Amino acid sequence: MFKEVIVLAGGFGTRLQQVVSDLPKAMAPIQGRPFLEYLLDHLEYFSVKKVILATGYKHDLVETHFGKKYKYLKIEYSRETEPLGTGGAISKALTLCESKRVLVMNGDTLFKVNLGKLNDFTLVQKSRCTMVLREVDDVTRYGAVALDQHARVNQFAEKGGASGKGLINGGVYALEKTLLDEYSLPEKFSFEKDFLEKYYATIPIHGMVCKQYFLDIGIPEDYEKAQSEFAQFTEI
Repeated sequence: MFKEVIVLAGGFGTRLQQVVSDLPKAMAPIQGRPFLEYLLDHLEYFSVKKVILATGYKHDLVETHFGKKYKYLKIEYSRETEPLGTGGAISKALTLCESKRVLVMNGDTLFKVNLGKLNDFTLVQKSRCTMVLREVDDVTRYGAVALDQHARVNQFAEKGGASGKGLINGGVYALEKTLLDEYSLPEKFSFEKDFLEKYYATIPIHGMVCKQYFLDIGIPEDYEKAQSEFAQFTEI
């Protein structure tokens, strides 16, 4: 199972500023609680031991709220002094990890992935990088991902470059700790654009489709949706 998880919690939340100002996106209040608490509750349920919060914008608000522990989760911080992109943030946080394989998650998306099934999938596929995918009715906002018959990613479509029902990147990854070190990546880079989409043809990147609850709060409409839908996720 996954014992260490990196959560990308440094997002500014530009599109949410009209409804949530002066807060990191991961700290946006939902049902009176920061969004990030719902994500951490999910990780604790699956017996994760340590979470590394990759912080940036207003990092002090995150660190003051959570401190060094949340319930039974040990909390550490990988703080950006300047924006490094998702890839740079992941690379920096990986230096705090000890496990051979690490889970990486977007801090603005609640995707209730069964981490046991993800672990099994990764082991069976012998995958160095697994993306968790979600089927949605319209991929226009997200871009699309396609798989071959061996569950290997074989195509990416840009946002707006595809429409209709399809698979999207759910922002959850099982990543071998040393994989990024094998490529000449800059300090600042996008994990999605500069790694996944650039190297998927040469690295066996696998995709596991998950049908569990998924909501990205990146736009005001979905943030408002979270206010009602998250009522079902009571604090444990």
